Amino acid sequence: MSIFTGAGVAIVTPMNQDGTVNFEKLGELIEFQITNKTDCIIICGTTGESSTLSHEEHLECIKYAVEKTAGRIPVVAGTGSNCTETAIYLSTEAEKYGVDGLLLVSPYYNKSTQNGLVKHFTAIADSVKVPVILYNVPSRTGCNILPATVMKIHELSKNVIAIKEASGNISQVAELASLSKGEIDIYSGNDDQIVPLLSLGGKGVISVLSNVAPEQTHNIVASYLEGDVKESCRLQLEAIDLIKSLFCEVNPIPVKAALNMMGMEVGSLRAPLTEMEPANKERLKKSLENYGIKVQ
Repeated sequence: MSIFTGAGVAIVTPMNQDGTVNFEKLGELIEFQITNKTDCIIICGTTGESSTLSHEEHLECIKYAVEKTAGRIPVVAGTGSNCTETAIYLSTEAEKYGVDGLLLVSPYYNKSTQNGLVKHFTAIADSVKVPVILYNVPSRTGCNILPATVMKIHELSKNVIAIKEASGNISQVAELASLSKGEIDIYSGNDDQIVPLLSLGGKGVISVLSNVAPEQTHNIVASYLEGDVKESCRLQLEAIDLIKSLFCEVNPIPVKAALNMMGMEVGSLRAPLTEMEPANKERLKKSLENYGIKVQ
């Protein structure tokens, strides 16, 4: 059974002026997402600046998201690490809070062989009972989870049931879909490839775009799954300019800037991330306006 079908938001972590996590604002963002049809909250992912959260902050954000969401939609916690023991610690703690699933990124910086990936992911998955989504994003990690490796991990740890595919390699996704025969749920990790992955049997998207356009992103998936492929494609293409602007600098720099332009007041970023360059900020503002989103 899938953790969710549709558009899950890779939600930002709002910050106070002193750089601490703004939990009141996080609650407002969660309510905004649920009200506007988001199908799942993904907390403490890349977009949530997980790499610069302390372990205590990381777990506090997960606990808060579960409590605030209160079972209305699923909550998936990003608990991956390039250290297997750290990932096990974060995952087992998140499970105690009642998350509906875990998102485990492939090891970054130290990377891994494919056999190492099998050992890493199965060790984490075997430490919990909740469903696990692998996260393949080679552009950030320098490490690609190959389709055969995904299937080996699933064979050894049956609670590994899905993957967030952000390799950008549609041929690789097609190979995985062919090998898995529906046993592995595939979510697009790229907002500009939602429809292509749905066409290969994907279940939806784990989205940055959903932060600023939750209902529209939900509708891209919902239209496709309801059989209106033409409308889904129209909505996908309509969002391309905004998606490009949301990734014209390193995520989550643009999406936080966009939310602040919308009056959401999510605060700044933690170093080494910096505020947007003026030219890119102007580009983003125009993209938001052209998409029909009011900015301040």
